[in-house]
Amino acid sequence: MRSTLSGEGAVSVNMPHSGRDTPRFRKRLRVLRLMLTTIITFTITTIIPKDIKLLNPGRYSRMTRLHLISLDTALHLILTEIQPLGVVELLVTPVLAGHVLAEDVHAAQNVPSSQTTNVDGYALRSSDPPGVYNVLTWKTHRPNKEVPQGSIFRVNTGGPLPAGTDAVIMVEDTELVSTVNQGNVEDLEESEVKTLVQVPKGENVRFPGSDLRSGDLVLRKDDVITSLGGEIGTLTFVGRKEVKVRRKPVVALLSTGNEILDLQSPNSLANDGWGGIYDTNRPSLQAILEGMGYTVIDLGIVPDDVDAHVQAIAKGLEEADLLLTTGGTSMGSSDLIKPVIERRFEGTIHFGRVSMKPGKPTAFASVPEPDQVDGGRKFLFALPGNPASALVTFYIFVLPALRRLAGWPVEKCQLPRIKVQIQNTMPLDPRVEFHRVVVKATSDGLKAYSTGGQRSSRVASLSGANALVQLPTLQEGGPKQLQAGELVDAVILGEIQV
Repeated sequence: MRSTLSGEGAVSVNMPHSGRDTPRFRKRLRVLRLMLTTIITFTITTIIPKDIKLLNPGRYSRMTRLHLISLDTALHLILTEIQPLGVVELLVTPVLAGHVLAEDVHAAQNVPSSQTTNVDGYALRSSDPPGVYNVLTWKTHRPNKEVPQGSIFRVNTGGPLPAGTDAVIMVEDTELVSTVNQGNVEDLEESEVKTLVQVPKGENVRFPGSDLRSGDLVLRKDDVITSLGGEIGTLTFVGRKEVKVRRKPVVALLSTGNEILDLQSPNSLANDGWGGIYDTNRPSLQAILEGMGYTVIDLGIVPDDVDAHVQAIAKGLEEADLLLTTGGTSMGSSDLIKPVIERRFEGTIHFGRVSMKPGKPTAFASVPEPDQVDGGRKFLFALPGNPASALVTFYIFVLPALRRLAGWPVEKCQLPRIKVQIQNTMPLDPRVEFHRVVVKATSDGLKAYSTGGQRSSRVASLSGANALVQLPTLQEGGPKQLQAGELVDAVILGEIQV
């Protein structure tokens, strides 16, 4: 009897000729094949040390290559696997921008709490006829005391009305009669004012609770506190000093590759005169992340070495909520990210190839936290090393993941998509392609202009770009390109130009 393992992993067994065709023989043959397959599989996966598989990671990556999945499937996996971080209570300051509320916010009291003025002017009685009046101010009269007959009280927008008054006359409806010197030539106070009209009761007055009543809901749980100021202004308006929010993720960032140089501290490479290439991805991604208010831990450039990868990844997973790497995701012999995550950190690669252009070798993985008993995980994105690929995949995959970690509602995690009219012919690809464009608002609608060559290594294609046109896939028998003037979906990255 002989047994061999074919290139596809199947077991071939040769037995003596006699009795081959009997049912008993065929049954024994099936049992033997099952036994040998089990023994071989056990030997490969258990007995052979895991680190041996990292001696040739390029070959290992081919053997364990994950399926090519669609863009929609990749996004669904991200938003399904990731759950929001915990709740913290923070002071109501501008630092709240980008956080998500973890509680409903109600008005604690009426706003305003008393009668106030909504203009600059003079508080008086609605029964006061036009005429000349003495002017009282905060310096000369306490507002909780009734304003005497023959006097009016100077008020500024938002200030309370003093006792005994029920209306406010605007400055424009008065004339200055006389002033008084308060000891400084430049410090003249109004002494007498002539009112030109009689104002009705309640004129220019904001009544208690006219803006908000005690208990009114002003902000909802899961509302995003934007940097536009409205939400922080509302919290301040109702007197909230602290508020519960979801914690924002901390991001660890590294680049990989022996050929990569740091622009600010380049170390010469041991080679045959080739100078290397500057690390474009790390500073670009750090600028985006910090511009969005995320804390970034810069892990620098990691050489193509298993131990160096293990140390850097371990540090990132320990100090951050999400680890972001660039490079080392393709099928080269020095592409280590995926095998290191699986073998050294017992991580799960949820996807490793996506049917998109650029960004096909993008990987998304999770790593269990050893000190967590409730199944806690840290997440990792391994982006392609080509600069345009890294930036495109950041906006398409990483940003939604960060928003989800921060507690954004699933439907708001992705960047907005709008219809634009392309102004250039754009070839189609079997994969979904993101074409970098500049979108401008015109009298004829939103128009998208290509930034030129779209090679994945050409980071200049994103310089000035404020959107990504999402091109449909090339279909058999369909058009090979989109023509100028057609309407296409675009992912908006920044402000639309005019």
